[in-house]
Amino acid sequence: MGSVRDIEQWRSQILEDSEAILATLAQDGDQKGSQPTNLDSATVTDAKVGEILRSSPWAFSTRRVDRSVAQTILPSATPQAGDLVLARVDALGHHANLQLTDGRRRRLFPGDTIVVAYGNRYACEQFEARVPDHLGPCHLVAGGGIASHAISWHTRISRGPTRITPLGILGTKEGRALNLRDFAIKAPSKDQNRSSASPSVIAILGTAMDAGKTQTAAFLLRGLRSAGYRVGYVKITGTGAGGDTWLLQDAGADRVLDFTDAGMASTYLADMPQIEAAMDTLLGDMAIQGMDIVVMEVADGVYQRETAQLIAGKTFARAVDGMVLAARDAMGASAGVSVAGASGVPILALSGLLCASPLQRREAEAATGIASADREELATASIAQGLFDQIKIGQLNQEVCA
Repeated sequence: MGSVRDIEQWRSQILEDSEAILATLAQDGDQKGSQPTNLDSATVTDAKVGEILRSSPWAFSTRRVDRSVAQTILPSATPQAGDLVLARVDALGHHANLQLTDGRRRRLFPGDTIVVAYGNRYACEQFEARVPDHLGPCHLVAGGGIASHAISWHTRISRGPTRITPLGILGTKEGRALNLRDFAIKAPSKDQNRSSASPSVIAILGTAMDAGKTQTAAFLLRGLRSAGYRVGYVKITGTGAGGDTWLLQDAGADRVLDFTDAGMASTYLADMPQIEAAMDTLLGDMAIQGMDIVVMEVADGVYQRETAQLIAGKTFARAVDGMVLAARDAMGASAGVSVAGASGVPILALSGLLCASPLQRREAEAATGIASADREELATASIAQGLFDQIKIGQLNQEVCA
């Protein structure tokens, strides 16, 4: 294993190489005007496009896309978050596999062509990345199929990001760029909203990435199902990937949706009204489908940009009935309770990695005055029902006070 200095030098070299490629491409673009850099659209027949797209694996992020609509490849369009893109794998880095729409992880090889979506990424344990402003070489920054330009990453990512070259954005027969929002779930109509009872919503928040949020959500959902409820799962923020979806399906969720179903490849740098509208749409769908309870996961930690804005907003406070906070340690739990509690939504319990240590649990409970529950406890009908009872008691108290 190399030293920290060696890893830093390796990462810096990868960044310098990437920047050099992009700078060269930009210079070429200035010299050649708007000429295509990867494919000449005049030579790509409809039959050829169909052949290329049929033979290329489609990433998880594209699972809602009607592939028959993709009939052209646009080699000179300016990328936007959510745009579908055909790309060539140039060199493998951290992501050597691609999550497919059917749940399989496909091994990647240099020279493969893949269909992914442009998106920004915020992941403290992995990559910070942004959608580039041109169709130049960039990176695969998530296994679920996100194309972006990686600008920083965790030191443990010693191989750097997988490098890809976009060949063109997928388009309609008329030449309009295709975006994930074209295939999003439609917002429920006013009539549908009036005729559907709103489910109770329990939000799962965390102090940071990998604090145990998704495990908390899965085991709590299983406990609520054991208690006899129809339970759905929504992940409202994050980066498009299949792991959480598949885990919650395995846990027995009656319905699973995330922000990609609302037309977003990721939520980093998205406007808050867009995220709040997506939340309303996904929760509305859960109501129409007859869910009693929705377990809704909010990605990353409470200090992350979109998470902080979301939980501070009136839309979140109106939609959510209670929260479970996943934390790594007692100090994180204390800070998380302070931040999340400012939303006015009651915190029902602590959970996450801190529950692996009896000492951490006792410290956290003493510091916050909130009980904790580990994964196995959340999965029991009695504990899950107890958390739901807290919500019902709180609602009754509000009605009495009103």
